[in-house]
Amino acid sequence: MAVKRFWLAPALLAGAILYAGLDPEAGLWSWWQLRQALEDSRVRIHQRERENQALSDAARDLDGDPFALESAIRVDLGLSRPGETIVYFTGGDASSNRNP
Repeated sequence: MAVKRFWLAPALLAGAILYAGLDPEAGLWSWWQLRQALEDSRVRIHQRERENQALSDAARDLDGDPFALESAIRVDLGLSRPGETIVYFTGGDASSNRNP
């Protein structure tokens, strides 16, 4: 009788651990999914910080140079001064050896 009771406690403990590990709402799978989501969020945050830094640098560069500011505006809007001609270059066909 003592042997059966000895195995009962470890069996119950193993069952509880197994249930906790496989529980779809709070088990190890959910924990792993949350860790993956956290890592994905950290990667996105890092990317946004780099983009933010690049935009801040570009804004700082444009702030002190009126010619750079005018150039950026003209390129973004496709504008030209009177008498200027805008020339757009497009990519050529990759299967052709000709230059565009």
